[in-house]
Amino acid sequence: MFSSILTVVEVYATVSDADGRAVAGLRRENFVVLENGERQTVTTFVDADFPLSTALAIDRSASMTGESLALAKVAANAFLKELGPADKAMIVAIGTDVQIVSPLSTDRVAQQTAIRGLDALGTTALNDAIIKAIDGTLPSTGRRAVVLLSDGIDRYSRATGDQVLAHARAANVPIYPVAFGEERSQFFAQLAALSGGRFFHVTDAAQLPNTLRQIAAELRHQYLLGYTPSRPIETGRAEWRAIEVKVVRPGLQVRARDGYQTKEP
Repeated sequence: MFSSILTVVEVYATVSDADGRAVAGLRRENFVVLENGERQTVTTFVDADFPLSTALAIDRSASMTGESLALAKVAANAFLKELGPADKAMIVAIGTDVQIVSPLSTDRVAQQTAIRGLDALGTTALNDAIIKAIDGTLPSTGRRAVVLLSDGIDRYSRATGDQVLAHARAANVPIYPVAFGEERSQFFAQLAALSGGRFFHVTDAAQLPNTLRQIAAELRHQYLLGYTPSRPIETGRAEWRAIEVKVVRPGLQVRARDGYQTKEP
């Protein structure tokens, strides 16, 4: 026989207007949270600038030689400049091997130095990089995010796309993939949607710095919604529970994770 446990499910939500700009100043009553289609009572609501831990993963493969990598570096530094003094960041270099070239910290000088030292070489192990970037943020409490800059598709990762999606779902870390170039990645779009992040396809790499500033602004304006599921979670039983967050105000869009997996003991 299964026993029930009380738990609070936390959901970070980002709200934007028709122009994609983050919307601040909403109240608890502006949100509706559904779990498996059933409305939940939101008992925790915070609208504040929480400290943030971000993994910034930069594609430094051979295809990035020249202007592409130079613009990616400018964009990465633009993102770092938008962070608050208590916000942590780590720099992940994507190549044949995935390397954490600057560990999670508030040390902007170390992060900028790591970015400046990136050279273009190797292949593009994107899947492996996404998993490593997610895992790098997990020791931190509070808000976490992964920002990914790449001009291509995965090549020679050990992890599959399905493994990446499953890992992202379990981690509850919003992912912001930024793809620049001709190819629009459906995988990136799916990854962003299920994690509660946002996908950007930039056809002109010169727009990368503005795109990264936009992501930083969005991460500064997140809402924390918490609820105890109306149908208690049973110990010893693993199941997927879908989450849907709505905003009761016309013209606004909300992004949040799409659900969570209950765990076996």
